[in-house]
Amino acid sequence: MHQRERHMLILNTLAERGLTPVSELARICGASQPTIRRDIVGLAATGQLVKVHGGAEPVANQRRSTQDTGAPSPLSAPVFRHSETINYAQKRAIAREAVALCQDGESIIVNGGTTTYRMVEFLADRHLQILTNSFQMAADLVAHSENRIILPGGEVYRDQNIILSPFGNDTTQSYYASKVFMGARGIGPQGMMEADPLLIQAEQKLINQAGRFILMVDSSKFHQQSALILCPLDRIDAVITDDGIDRAARKMLSDAGIDLVVATVSEEDRGAFRAA
Repeated sequence: MHQRERHMLILNTLAERGLTPVSELARICGASQPTIRRDIVGLAATGQLVKVHGGAEPVANQRRSTQDTGAPSPLSAPVFRHSETINYAQKRAIAREAVALCQDGESIIVNGGTTTYRMVEFLADRHLQILTNSFQMAADLVAHSENRIILPGGEVYRDQNIILSPFGNDTTQSYYASKVFMGARGIGPQGMMEADPLLIQAEQKLINQAGRFILMVDSSKFHQQSALILCPLDRIDAVITDDGIDRAARKMLSDAGIDLVVATVSEEDRGAFRAA
């Protein structure tokens, strides 16, 4: 990975996670810890991050996302553009496996997020009925596919590129799908975790409108925590992740009776990231 790509990944990771140790940044970037330390020193010298003992954190004005008005975002969720390139190749591989589970003519639900958004490329030549609250996904699929696209009512949250409604009687109430595809802030023995109560409210509505709940998470999400639990493990039917999943995470899913699909990250996936 080139230095520019590492720097982008480091900054995006800090924007999403806040304070991050050198060891974790090295794992994400696929680089040695001395290399990451040199990157941190260089980025700190130009004011792009704050160097702390054992790691780095975002500068103060990067910690909170803002809308165009300058007011704090009402969602405690990562900014889409900051998260999009984190584990890009893994997300692309996961998205490819997710679309492979769909049959033309099927009705599906795709929740907004940077992992589920990678499905767009593989949905381009499919013929599905898709309900999505991802404003960006809907726009891209309308422009570049023949899928039938349905949007729920609600407010557009620009930073996260999603549409959310606080009301119970939106479009989702009248839509039923064979499958719902969703990402997560984290997953652990307690269940699937999210970052914001409004996200949980919206996502629970989507889960209830589908026959099968498929969670799409890259392997790093098995090591992330949140204070908010969206649902227990036994509510999840299948998990699609990348080949970086460890033995403990595999056992956790197996013990919970969850089907596991492991996506192999290819050179094409890595090349797609470099071209992005």
